[in-house]
Amino acid sequence: MTRLTVDATLLEMLATLTEPVELCDAAGNVLGQYFPKVPPAEHALEPQISREEIERRKKAHEATYSTSEVLARLGKP
Repeated sequence: MTRLTVDATLLEMLATLTEPVELCDAAGNVLGQYFPKVPPAEHALEPQISREEIERRKKAHEATYSTSEVLARLGKP
């Protein structure tokens, strides 16, 4: 892969980004995309479900399915 070195102005703009962005020329033509490198410590690793909800689901005895069962039902190999 070829590397390009960015100038100080662009570097300042890229350094503030926290999510992907499209890079465009002055005419609005998309040149590519930039995905900022996020340090692992900044990844959102918190579960999207509360401990109480997990316990409720365990006690509910609702039907659960393994990944292979779901894929089989969807007709995936």
